[in-house]
Amino acid sequence: MSKIVIALGGNALGNSANEQLTKAELAAKSIADLITAGHHVVIAHGNGPQVGKIRLAFEETSQTPEDTMPFPECTAMSQGYIGYHLQQAIDEELVARGLGDIPVVSMLTQVVVDPADPAFANPTKPIGGYYSEEEAKKLMAESDDVYVEDAGRGWRRVVPSPKPVDIYEKISLKTLVDAGQVVIACGGGGIPVIYEGTHYKGVDAVIDKDFAAAKMAALIDADVFIILTAVDHVFVNFGTPEQKALETTTVADMQKYIEEKQFAPGSMLPKVEAAMDFAESKAGRQAIIASLEQASEAVKGTSGTIVQM
Repeated sequence: MSKIVIALGGNALGNSANEQLTKAELAAKSIADLITAGHHVVIAHGNGPQVGKIRLAFEETSQTPEDTMPFPECTAMSQGYIGYHLQQAIDEELVARGLGDIPVVSMLTQVVVDPADPAFANPTKPIGGYYSEEEAKKLMAESDDVYVEDAGRGWRRVVPSPKPVDIYEKISLKTLVDAGQVVIACGGGGIPVIYEGTHYKGVDAVIDKDFAAAKMAALIDADVFIILTAVDHVFVNFGTPEQKALETTTVADMQKYIEEKQFAPGSMLPKVEAAMDFAESKAGRQAIIASLEQASEAVKGTSGTIVQM
């Protein structure tokens, strides 16, 4: 039996609460396939579309910038309702398979970041709604927030995307995992916090969910880390006649492909880098990038891109 951490993309869960319920049921089937096969599964998930809607709802109903819900709280809200949907769907699927005695739990997760991370000096992650240039400049004058023009669609706020350093709830997380429970954690990359004085404080940032999931996989000593995405493999020379699917590859080879700029910065590159982080964290660990539908086959080695030392 392998201990497996799955990183499930937020876009894979749809753009509305109703759509998310349906998509969560589909994800639950793939997750339950792995559990049925005897694997111990821990799940992380993205929250891109969901947290954007939460933030936008507060922006549109707030009278002043001070009334807008802080971003760490928006991430916590998204962890709650996405975790709730996944927890229900997985539990229902396990009950249907006669595995209802396996507990499923979702937990709010704070992920520690370094306040000196260079990302804080270069915010790049767009969040929330679109504004005119005049509105954006007014908002910047009223706060420390940064807004940038976004692909001709208007101005949007951007926040830092620092790397995860630690998971605040790691002891509780390990306790639940060691007890055999199916745990849903690090939703949306986790609630980003920094250590300040004698306590942890939430900061306006977005942690990449794949990096957070890789950190979680290393901390709980997982055997396999799977990033589920929209394609069955990672490709090089993508979209050209020389396009090639990668099946089993090494961290060193992936580094060469990165230097060749084979992977798009906003999509496949962070997935590849997170897979490399986990694969090189301990001898014998494997990271796999595969599609949701092929999760079971990926663990068997018949689908997906395997990254190892």
